[in-house]
Order: sequence, then C-alpha cells, then structure tokens
Amino acid sequence: MDTAYRRVQNRCRTVLQHAKHGDKGSRYVDYFLATLVIINIVAIALESVASIYERFGVYFDAIEAVSISIFTVEYVLRIWSAPLPISSAPNFAVRLKQRWAYITSFNGLIDLVSILPFYIQAIFPYVDLRILRAFRLLRILKLSNYNSALEDLFEAIMEERRSFYAALYLFIIVFIVSSSLMYFAEHRVHPDGFKSIPGSMYWSLITLTTVGYGDITPVTVAGKIIASTAAVFGVIVVALITGIVVSSFNSQMERRRLIFEDQVRSFLLDGILDNNEERALEALRKEFGMSKRRADELVEQVRATKAHGT
Repeated sequence: MDTAYRRVQNRCRTVLQHAKHGDKGSRYVDYFLATLVIINIVAIALESVASIYERFGVYFDAIEAVSISIFTVEYVLRIWSAPLPISSAPNFAVRLKQRWAYITSFNGLIDLVSILPFYIQAIFPYVDLRILRAFRLLRILKLSNYNSALEDLFEAIMEERRSFYAALYLFIIVFIVSSSLMYFAEHRVHPDGFKSIPGSMYWSLITLTTVGYGDITPVTVAGKIIASTAAVFGVIVVALITGIVVSSFNSQMERRRLIFEDQVRSFLLDGILDNNEERALEALRKEFGMSKRRADELVEQVRATKAHGT
C-alpha cells in the first residue's frame, strides 16, 4: 500500500514538472496548463475593457472560476508530491521540510499568488481589491513551470554575476550623479520638472535607459550638456549589461554543444548508433533546446572526425 502511494506521488510530481522526452502524459499536462495560463492572461486583459466585459462578463467569470479550480488543485498536488523519492521512507519532518521548500520557492510563490486574489476577494467581498486582482496577471509567470527561459536567464546572470554587478554598480553611479547634477543645473529655471534630487531621478532613469519620454527636458546649457553625457553613458551601460547576458547565454549554448558532442563520441565508440542511443541523443537535444539540423550536423561532424582519425 505504501509503495503504491509513493508510486502515485512520484508520478504526480513527474507529470507536474517540465515534461521529459518520451513522457506524453506530462507533455499533455504542460500543454494544457500553459494554454490555460495564456487564456487567463487574454481574459484578464479583455475584461478591463468595459464594453467587452458588459457583453461577455459571464464568460470571463466562468473562465476565472474554472481556472481557479484547476490552479488550486495543481497547487495542492504540487505541495503533496513535493517530497523527493529516496531509498528509505522519509519521516514526517523531512516531508514537511521538502513541502515547505516548494511553498517558499519562486515557482511555489507564483502558484500561490495566482490563486490568492480570488480567495481573498471571496472572504472580503466588500473590500476594494482591484489592485490585488491585478496580481492575477502574474499567472503569466506560471509559464516558467513549462519553459526554461526564465531559468536560463537567471542562470546566465548568476554565472556572470560579478560582471553583471559591476555594470549595475556603474549604472547606479551614473544614475545618482546625473540626477544630482541635473537638479543643481535646472532647479532654479525649471522648478516643476526638477523639484528635488529624488524627483530628478525619474528623468535620469528614462534617459539612461534610452527611453527618453521627453516630458521633462533641460533648458539650460549646463543641463543639456549633462543630459547629452548621461544619454551616452546610458547607451554604454545598457549595451554592457546586454553584452554580459548575451555572452553568458552563448557560453551556456557552447557548454551544451560540448556535452552533446561528448555524448555522441561515447556512443560512437563502436562506430554505430543503435536505437537506444539515438533516443538518448534525441532526449538530450530537446532538453538543450538544440535544433534537429544542428544536432545532425554535430553527429556527422563527430563521425567524420572519427573516420579521419582512423
């Protein structure tokens, strides 16, 4: 009985995690939940249009009710299946710790926030919770359960965190200095736009990020020089940060290529790829997000290298 219970629990966790190659059940669940998230985002955006909500409000409410039911069941199942399988049966304290680790994780908090506004509004129906309802848009982050894009981004930033922190530190310095200089240069002649140094930080932020709304512009010669200099530094710093992230992504792709190539070399020691080896390479290719053409090129490249070496 205990073995059957753990088998169901482990299967539930596998299904709810990002699908692995060959697991059709988990893949279908991923597609279903990802589609439901997208439908929710579209519905939340459309219901903010008064004319559309007046006409289709019943359907929007139905989508919300069905989605909350499914997301709640998903959240409960993720908590229940959080304990990892180990050889010996874990005690209650270990299981509780593993479940708490999921609840306080990034994905766990997103799963909670995606359903929390509905229940708070159900408990306090007479309280104006429009801002809290807007948090439903955070459901889009649930897509990270079924796609590794955010995970890859965070991994890229963490691997290059020293360079990233250095670029961010430079950005903060330019941000504060340009805000302060612009305040002293423009405050007397432009008091509405540059009331204080914190108020000038709005101008500095949109200038350094190259957005430049144009709603606050300097009028003095000194202010224009400061603005021009800040804009140039903004382009440099933004390009630097972008380059760091792109370089880290490229390093990740290169590591994955080398891992895939090493796996191909190990499989080709006997000169052929059997069906099991081809399936293993296909699973690795999909896990790494590598195109079929690129994978085939690497296989042929390894074969050619091996043939030339022999």
